[in-house]
Amino acid sequence: MQILGIDYGRARIGVAIADSETALARPLDTLERINRNEDMRRLREIARANSAKLLVVGLPLRLDGTRGDMADEAARFAQRLRRQIGLPVEIVDERLTSWEAERLLDELGGRITRKAREHADKKKGRREGKNTTDAIAAAVILKDYLEQKRAPKHLNLLT
Repeated sequence: MQILGIDYGRARIGVAIADSETALARPLDTLERINRNEDMRRLREIARANSAKLLVVGLPLRLDGTRGDMADEAARFAQRLRRQIGLPVEIVDERLTSWEAERLLDELGGRITRKAREHADKKKGRREGKNTTDAIAAAVILKDYLEQKRAPKHLNLLT
């Protein structure tokens, strides 16, 4: 089963994909936000093109685990996805995924900052891209989700 991971943001939406059997998540794309309807249309198109059966949306909780404005906004976005795309949607904690994505980009591509990558993309005329922090953060969200699903439901260490 194909699963799309989504890193929701006010300016960009990162998208990743994984097969539930292999449990390998990979960045797919980063969408520059246009408006709600156009964003949903593009996500619906990506879901169809990749035969997705489930959407996993990151919930940006604060470090202490509480919800702020961005978490509420991401939860509303997930509800819109469920209604407008018609696929099941799961919401998962995404704390520190952007930090982990930046770390992975640093390891893979040298010491280039997010701002420098965005500036280079704009100079090349690319508004959307596959190897951005947002797409990699979506892959981290999806990886974490798949790991949680594969983990034992509980461990009884006191037996």
